[in-house]
Amino acid sequence: MKMKNNIEAILYIIGLAILVVILLGMPLQLLWNWLMPNLFDLPYISFWQAVGLNLIATILFRPTINIKKN
Repeated sequence: MKMKNNIEAILYIIGLAILVVILLGMPLQLLWNWLMPNLFDLPYISFWQAVGLNLIATILFRPTINIKKN
C-alpha cells in the first residue's frame, strides 16, 4: 500500500509541475506574439522560449531584500 501511495504522490507532483509550466508559459507566449512583433518588430517566440523567458524574468526580478523587524 505504501508503494502505491508514493507512486501516486510522484505522479501528482509531475502532473502539477506540467500544469504550472503550461499556465506560466502559454499566456506569456500568446501576449508576446500578439504585441511584440507589431509594436517593436520583434520575432515570434515558441512555447519553450516563453517558458525560458518566464524563468529568466523570475530569476532576475525576484525580490531579494529581506528586512526582518523584531
